[in-house]
Amino acid sequence: MVDIDHIGSTAVPGLSAKPIIDIMAGLRGPSDAEVCLPLLGELGYDDVTPEPEEDDWYYCLGKGIHSIGVHLHLVKAGSQFQERHILFRDCLRTSQEDAWRYQVLKERLAFEYRDMREEYANAKTEFIESIIEKAKKSI
Repeated sequence: MVDIDHIGSTAVPGLSAKPIIDIMAGLRGPSDAEVCLPLLGELGYDDVTPEPEEDDWYYCLGKGIHSIGVHLHLVKAGSQFQERHILFRDCLRTSQEDAWRYQVLKERLAFEYRDMREEYANAKTEFIESIIEKAKKSI
């Protein structure tokens, strides 16, 4: 493992979130992930990797711990996928206005897409992309 980060809504103080903690672990290559997958399976993680949408490889593993879920994202260290998640998190951590706007959006979409997880996630995309672009410009 090259690095590890707490990402997602639970990584932004004050932001409401589902009881799921998202952890992103940067690895050197897919062979490192292939070594980890069976070991994580023995610890109770299930592979919940969606179909890849970009060239960067990644795996998403889920595990319930008491009433809290944990998603472990194994990603290519330094990948665009990893960078985007960290930029989004950091922007929300430093901009209360953007965090508040995201909070309002999430609440509205959670009501609108109550039992449609994929639709809920897709409906947040435009806002998330705008925050990532804003963050890139400030670097």
